[in-house]
Amino acid sequence: MHKSIQELAPRISDCLKVIFAMQERGQKISTSAVSEQLGVSDATVTMLFKDFAEAGWVEHTPYHGVRLTALGERKAMEVIRHHRLLELYLARELGYSWDKVHDEADKLEHVISEEFEDKLDALLGHPTVDPHGDPIPSKDGVISLRKGCTLTQLQDGQSALILRVSDQNSEKLCYLGQLGLYPETHIQLVGRAPFGGPVRILVGEVPQQVEQMLGTELAEQIIVTLPEAEEMMIK
Repeated sequence: MHKSIQELAPRISDCLKVIFAMQERGQKISTSAVSEQLGVSDATVTMLFKDFAEAGWVEHTPYHGVRLTALGERKAMEVIRHHRLLELYLARELGYSWDKVHDEADKLEHVISEEFEDKLDALLGHPTVDPHGDPIPSKDGVISLRKGCTLTQLQDGQSALILRVSDQNSEKLCYLGQLGLYPETHIQLVGRAPFGGPVRILVGEVPQQVEQMLGTELAEQIIVTLPEAEEMMIK
């Protein structure tokens, strides 16, 4: 467990990423929740949790399952840095669409060397975000979280800028791409249907705005930012 990322089994790296993502969202990191994300048995995740605890990567928190320790977060940052740099490289340099880069990066993140990572970082201009707007950890394991609110938290008539899309499902990303809902895109919430119905939004900048309808489930995966004065209104 004290090996480099390249020497770890892919399942170990994948588990670290899942724990970090769930921890970031404030979710309970239980055996069943992680096993569902990884597509493996509860017994497999239980053994991974046991190995992680022995390595000092996680500790058990009552009512919250496991949580990464500082050492565990650093290890997770190594994996995530590889993954997100690769996603950006695939999108920017090889022309992959943003709904395809996640699965390809999953395959490659375990095998690239630290030298390759450094050259990739330099080639891309030392980027800070990946194609989905997710922050790329620095070489020393520091990550700058991009805080915002979900699209559904906007008030009718409010405008915002998309920061990131937190869902990695390729079909959902493909659909959002068809609607033009990429990071750094301007949007405006027009209104919402009652009883949890879809939201109506304007996508793009005036006067090229296009009206779109978006289901609540997907709208909650879109993280946006808005002017500081307006941000105070939703807190």
